[in-house]
Amino acid sequence: MPNSPSPTPRGEKPVAWLWIQMILDSVAWIVALWVAVLLRFELNIDLVSVGGVVATCVVAVVLQLLVGFSFALYKGRYSFGSFEEAKLLVVVTVIVTALLEGVLLVFGVTLWVPRSLGFIAFPFACLLMAAFRYLKRMYQESTAKPGHEAQHVVIFGAGALGTFLVHRMMQDPASGFLPVALLDDDPAKKHLRISSVPVMGTLHDAASVLEHTRAGVLIVALADADPRTMQRVSDAVEGTGTRVMTVPPLTEMLTGGNQSVDLRDIAMEDLIGRRPVDIHVDAIAGYVTGKRVLVTGAGGSIGSELCRQLVGFEPAELIMVDRDETGLQTTQISITGRGLLDGNDTVLCDIRDADALDKVFQERRPEVVFHAAALKHVSLLEQYPDEAWKTNVMGSLHVLDAAASVDVDVFVNVSTDKAANPTTVLGHSKRVAEKLTAWMGERTGKRYASVRFGNVFGSRGSMLPLFAEQIRQGGPITVTHADATRYFMTIPEACQLVIQAGAIARGGEVLILDMGEPVRILDIAQRLRAMSGREDIAIEITGLRHGEKLHEDLIGTGERDERPFHPKISHAKAERLDPANLDRHVWKVRGGMMFTGSIPQVVVSTQPKITNFSVPRAAAATPHGTEAPHDTDTAHHTDAARHGDPSHGRDASDSTDSSHDLHAGRDRS
Repeated sequence: MPNSPSPTPRGEKPVAWLWIQMILDSVAWIVALWVAVLLRFELNIDLVSVGGVVATCVVAVVLQLLVGFSFALYKGRYSFGSFEEAKLLVVVTVIVTALLEGVLLVFGVTLWVPRSLGFIAFPFACLLMAAFRYLKRMYQESTAKPGHEAQHVVIFGAGALGTFLVHRMMQDPASGFLPVALLDDDPAKKHLRISSVPVMGTLHDAASVLEHTRAGVLIVALADADPRTMQRVSDAVEGTGTRVMTVPPLTEMLTGGNQSVDLRDIAMEDLIGRRPVDIHVDAIAGYVTGKRVLVTGAGGSIGSELCRQLVGFEPAELIMVDRDETGLQTTQISITGRGLLDGNDTVLCDIRDADALDKVFQERRPEVVFHAAALKHVSLLEQYPDEAWKTNVMGSLHVLDAAASVDVDVFVNVSTDKAANPTTVLGHSKRVAEKLTAWMGERTGKRYASVRFGNVFGSRGSMLPLFAEQIRQGGPITVTHADATRYFMTIPEACQLVIQAGAIARGGEVLILDMGEPVRILDIAQRLRAMSGREDIAIEITGLRHGEKLHEDLIGTGERDERPFHPKISHAKAERLDPANLDRHVWKVRGGMMFTGSIPQVVVSTQPKITNFSVPRAAAATPHGTEAPHDTDTAHHTDAARHGDPSHGRDASDSTDSSHDLHAGRDRS
């Protein structure tokens, strides 16, 4: 409690109010004994021995002080007015009564005092001492309330978490929130009051209660609010301009160092309700604990969270690789609390540089590799497909080659749902990485697998930060299509799946998480707008971008959905692609990519009509075709492709490419 006195250091005198409490306790015994003697003689004052009662009062006061100090009742050890102090007070009073009765049994007749006087006085003394403390507690709470400038809030949930929250707010004069009402769906709590804050209805009454109390904030204080409940809350306050906030579970606050109440705005994750899949800790510990683990893309959203989770499994060495020095520093700070970048845990290296990558693997010799480095922005890669080839295709091949050269036991490639039936440059490039990973797994006989999941909440460049920034700037919020849907998951959940893959995947597989039902992007935009209280912001439908799907696929055509180990994780057999068959030119032709070089050739409109989405990508390209027929990069040797030259390499489409396919690709160009 913020206003409870701190314990008095050993050797120091009690503070003033503790001396006052000793005086009040002494007065309580004096009053209790006089009341007891009057009751004992039925208010007949003539029968009372004043001298004997006075002597008894002196003995009781001395005993109270001695026993109280012995049990630290007057040393400030317990929070003032707390249950702990109340229990101690009863114990002390019982002991004082027992000792007083012992004195009266010996000297009671001599003092002309009834020997039962202690027993009669006990309840009165105990009640009076408790009453003094309660009055003091009420005074403290009345002066500790938040000031008039505090914002009025309504709390949904009158259980343990709501009670804790109300008490903390009402006893913190610096709090920016003042609870004025509670809501709870339990009819038994209809007339409940917590620290004088009443329960004024159920969630259905939220709008009227918010208006009546002039509250601008609704705090959800439920131990484990499910997504359906959070959606009900969002719907209940829609149109009121109310800010909705939530709190972590009570156990998290109680285990925190300062028991802080970490209020935060309700997030879209709360409404979508993605719940992390349980991971097999024993299986994971078996292949991560005590091993040298390397993570590429460690400075990114997925890579950094992956590193943080892996640390908990105590690897012998965690090697974080990235070309972004700032990202590496941020990840290092989040794990170690320091960001000097002077240790062996951070490695500055670009996966496009095969020689530098080989050197890292030869020197550090990792046993487990998580490959998270990639370019992922759909629209930008549509303009610069060669960059996707350099990083997502050739970079992945470099990592695979380096891993195979040092006999890595487990290799997990982080992929995307856009690799299933790909229609974008990103999807085509990640699909190739999956096939290369499967081929390398078959060649080495080791556990080389890919993990495919949907959109990740909160990752850099994802939809939610974009919508939040558009709302901050006053809109409009841009949505590609009113019916467009996507699968969503949280960053921790995505990383758990990646780690899980290393434990249960078989070589050459692609693992896909059961992500539940897809969510309409328009619904997310509307809910974010409502949660921000800016329902005046317009939502603009911009149309699907080139190659963008209306609905994403998780499992591609021809892939079988098998779940041999985990009911929420599908295993699909990935096609193999021999790196000897890689060809950048044919990959671009088959992907219907509009640009031949590093510089985009922008045309007036490159996307099909929404009503005619079945138009092939190649037909929607420039009038001059999708690929220059005179491109000469198809005849060069594969070895050059392995060293990262974007103009050397071969196809990424499938493992059965032949010379006939190659010529067919040229003919189509």
